Amino acid sequence: FGDCWLGCRLWEELGLDRFWKEALEGHRGPVAWEKVIELLAVNRLCEPGSELSVHARWFSRTAMDFLLDEDAEVAGKDRLYRALDKAVEHRQALFMHLQERWENLFMADCQVLLYDLTSTYFEGEAEGVEQAARGYSRDHRPDCLQVVVALVVTPEGFPLSYEVFDGDTADVTTLEEMVGHIEEKYGMKGRVWVFDRGIVSEENLERMRERGAKYLVGTPRRMLAAFERELLDGPWEEISDRPGVRVQIHRHGKECFVLARSLERARKESAILRRQLVKLHRALRSLARSARAGRLKDSGKIHRRLGRLEERYPQGWQMLAQVEVRSNRLVWAWDKSRLRGAKLKQGAYLLRTNLDPMEPEALWRQYVQLTEVEGAFRALKSELGIRPIWHRIQRRVEAHILVAFLGYCLWVCLKTKLKSVAASITPKRALESLRGILMVEVWFDLREGGQLCMPRITQPENEQLLLLHHLGWSLPEQPPPKIYRKDIEAAL
Repeated sequence: FGDCWLGCRLWEELGLDRFWKEALEGHRGPVAWEKVIELLAVNRLCEPGSELSVHARWFSRTAMDFLLDEDAEVAGKDRLYRALDKAVEHRQALFMHLQERWENLFMADCQVLLYDLTSTYFEGEAEGVEQAARGYSRDHRPDCLQVVVALVVTPEGFPLSYEVFDGDTADVTTLEEMVGHIEEKYGMKGRVWVFDRGIVSEENLERMRERGAKYLVGTPRRMLAAFERELLDGPWEEISDRPGVRVQIHRHGKECFVLARSLERARKESAILRRQLVKLHRALRSLARSARAGRLKDSGKIHRRLGRLEERYPQGWQMLAQVEVRSNRLVWAWDKSRLRGAKLKQGAYLLRTNLDPMEPEALWRQYVQLTEVEGAFRALKSELGIRPIWHRIQRRVEAHILVAFLGYCLWVCLKTKLKSVAASITPKRALESLRGILMVEVWFDLREGGQLCMPRITQPENEQLLLLHHLGWSLPEQPPPKIYRKDIEAAL
């Protein structure tokens, strides 16, 4: 009961009950369609499952009938699927509603927008889904068809919009379309786009400059080569509350470049490279011994082994000056200048912006907020179950992603409320805690025939009471008893 009640309370907090009631006003039936969509979104927040599992298992184990004031018809299988079909057409209006709610509830900054992409895969062939295709899989499932999902959030992590692209869409090709959608809905004035190096191309940046858009982006690592002197003796500034992180800024024409270096990141990259170098060196020595001993005489086989080593240890392989096979002997040498260059660049990365000159620390802080988008994708994939997709119809796939998006809206609303009053409590922990509050039914036989049913909400324990106190919410009143009389005449 408790986790479902919390989901419904968050739904009301975001005004989604009113939004969907107005949006679906023209679609009336025995069950209010807005209640069906609320049921699906709360399920996505509390215990993500397919529409079939909601119908067959989950609904009957919860108190959603009481919370929605509806009987079991609200979870009818066909009704759930039809609700998905009705919801998708109101997606753009939903985005506008959410921006208003984020600004009113949490004073969200919708002028700086963080943009990133992920993918989610299908189980099965998905023959009827036009956008399903094989492409770069962030789920490490290159064997599966997928779609690409682009998400726009505020620096605080509040979701504003998303788009679904074909599964084989290249990251760099999505930006212009997404920027156009956002500017059409919300306007362009004063808006700053933040995205990582995977979405950057010179064509993209040129188009953004042409339309007057502001950006702050990561850059490919190869661009660090132009800043080797600055890496050695540039005017570094320490980030005030992040020991080991230093930045410096350089102006080039109409753009600024922020050079950043993280000691923690440098240690990590150094350890990765060292591990690859050690393993590659051992593998090369083993291969050389086999060739010398005559166990490996075919030069073609030696080259194939070398190809596998290059694939297995790509970073280490780049540090080689030469690898040659001479008369069934393997000869290699390390490139010391590359090793020195790699050490110099460890922990360093380069940001690029056309914003007016400002402190490098402020620009760096804006960029690292991209972790909010990464956090959103983690929540969508792990706690909210956006993957895999089982649907075989294009509009149902779009609706599946919409329901996951609604679940994430509830999740981030809860996260933000907890952050201000109990920062150590995560949304997952809060839901697990309140899940312990149950609704039970106590039945009595009546002397004159029939039965009395008393639904009771169990008393919260201390941890649950403290959580409710932090949220500033109270559980609903105990529901009234119900009397069920036997129909004697019908029995006769």
